[in-house]
Amino acid sequence: QVQPVESGGGLVQAGGSLRLSCTASGRTFSSYIMGWFRQAPGKEREILAAISWDGGSTYYADSVKGRFTISRDNAKNTVYLQMNRLKPGDTAVYYCAARPGIVITTDPSGYDYWGQGTQVTVSS
Repeated sequence: QVQPVESGGGLVQAGGSLRLSCTASGRTFSSYIMGWFRQAPGKEREILAAISWDGGSTYYADSVKGRFTISRDNAKNTVYLQMNRLKPGDTAVYYCAARPGIVITTDPSGYDYWGQGTQVTVSS
């Protein structure tokens, strides 16, 4: 079992960058697929990116492909989301989530452990 905790959100101007971090407690972090999601007001939660336990496989949503990069450091129990060329449409609460196993899924219901979220606001 792991408990993710996100950090790094904030206010940024359009075109700027932010790096989100998610540190998960527990000694089995390296056995989990980690995903980043976001949810804007009135919208469903959507996956942005996911990474396999060893970092060898990644997934990106079309909306962030080429702008966002997911990575992980298992020695630090941390997964990152580097966000570049941010747009006002990226404004949302960003969540980190963990999924046991080896198969990446884009379905939020496939992730068992969630952080509390961190707000990202992109001003125009």
